[in-house]
Amino acid sequence: MPRPRAASRCTSRSPTAPRAADRWLLETVRQTWRIKLHLHLTLDLFGRAREAAEAEAIRVFGDNLKDLLMAAPAGPKVVMGLDPGLRTGVKVAVVDGTGKLLATATIYPHEPKKQWDASLAQLAALSRQHGVGLIAIGNGTASRETDRLAGELIRTHPELRLGKIVVSEAGASVYSASELAAREFPELDVSLRGAVSIARRLQDPLAELVKIDPKSIGVGQYQHDVNQIKLAHALDARVEDCVNAVGVDVNTASAPLLARVAGLSSAVAENIVKHRDAHGPFRTRKALLKVPRLGDKAFEQCAGFLRIPDGDDPLDASAVHPEAYPVVQRIIERCGREVKALIGDGSFLRSLKPESFTDETFGVPTVRDIIKELEKPGRDPRPEFKTATFAEGVEDIRDLKPGMVLEGVVSNVAAFGAFVDLGVHQDGLIHVSALSNKFVKDPREVVKAGDIVKVKVLEVDLARKRIGLTMRLDDPIGPAAPAPRGGDPRRPERPTRNGGAAARPAPAPVNSAFADAFAKARQR
Repeated sequence: MPRPRAASRCTSRSPTAPRAADRWLLETVRQTWRIKLHLHLTLDLFGRAREAAEAEAIRVFGDNLKDLLMAAPAGPKVVMGLDPGLRTGVKVAVVDGTGKLLATATIYPHEPKKQWDASLAQLAALSRQHGVGLIAIGNGTASRETDRLAGELIRTHPELRLGKIVVSEAGASVYSASELAAREFPELDVSLRGAVSIARRLQDPLAELVKIDPKSIGVGQYQHDVNQIKLAHALDARVEDCVNAVGVDVNTASAPLLARVAGLSSAVAENIVKHRDAHGPFRTRKALLKVPRLGDKAFEQCAGFLRIPDGDDPLDASAVHPEAYPVVQRIIERCGREVKALIGDGSFLRSLKPESFTDETFGVPTVRDIIKELEKPGRDPRPEFKTATFAEGVEDIRDLKPGMVLEGVVSNVAAFGAFVDLGVHQDGLIHVSALSNKFVKDPREVVKAGDIVKVKVLEVDLARKRIGLTMRLDDPIGPAAPAPRGGDPRRPERPTRNGGAAARPAPAPVNSAFADAFAKARQR
């Protein structure tokens, strides 16, 4: 039996002269390597590879979740939520600008009852009665049929000035059956609660999605293979970061949303809501100190993230912490203007020198941030609200044909590419090599969950329900995934026999976290 290379290296420094114990020594080295060293090294390398793969999978899930939570909100508009269905009907829920439920109904426009005209009349009556401005349609079963119903409603009743948007209903069923939904709507049917969630997530995705376990939203990769405790902690941290970045209106926020604010526990968040219901809206941030179990330390942590629009102090509607109010007071005394006249006056605020308002507590960077916040108080870091338009007549995967150029919404981003919702109940995949004309290392450099993109259909596999897409609209149509233009710098070309160059064969598709980790290790 030939000796392993490692064992040969271990014995390479032995004396050249033969000795009586040499055979025993070589066998000892071979057994030590095979039974002890090789086994431990293998386990250690596999452990490191798994840790790296889990960390990468958790990072991808966290990034996608952040993009979804930070999606553009439609704002405080009256919204009608439609939870599509065939046999069980379409569930309807109307909510006002604050998310309060106004009305519910169930209509049967599709098979088997086909009450199309009656459904149109009922939707028109609800829209007229409550002043509906937007229709949110879930993207589940019968979504495109329900979208066509909403389109006809808009065409036949232009006086209502309605708009329609198809939204992701991921996690809506989880919320519907949750204890939180049961407490919020104890008398409401579970299926109707889903329609409420669909309507609210159009108004403010962040405020509604925080009510759902992040792992139930399904925007990750290999999420069931990774350490669930680490995943939960990482996702909770991302949710808290998003909530604190946007800020929370303390007079309208739900308890689950308040519980995500730094410094507030679930019990304190419940106490804030109870105090608000019993004593009315908070007029100042200082009034929060009257809430049971909200002490000075908790107030110090959470006050900067809580907003009170139209309160007694205009600064309470901004991200300026109450501890920094003395800095604003010095600015007011120096310029001789009231705080209401000062807030929003960008040209004047940009002319101020932060060095003039510092003290032993607040340095130049802090004063600069305060002035920047006064320029645009309570600014929302989320993008402007936009919607995708699905192609008419393309409602099923069988309607897709190679060469079609369609508009869709990015539903998920993985290390190997991005999935796009085209409105056909099956997401298509854009391989990472087809995202751009240049080399892309991380798909999130090009697209994020919730982005509206224009794609070209490359291949439709009806048997396996797979859709191949590309964002390079001039790519030729064919079953093979397009290769990166200009070559992949991680995969150098190899010379051929005639002196030319041929690209190395594409690797087999990855289907596990280990494969991803080993691939990245080779690239390094």
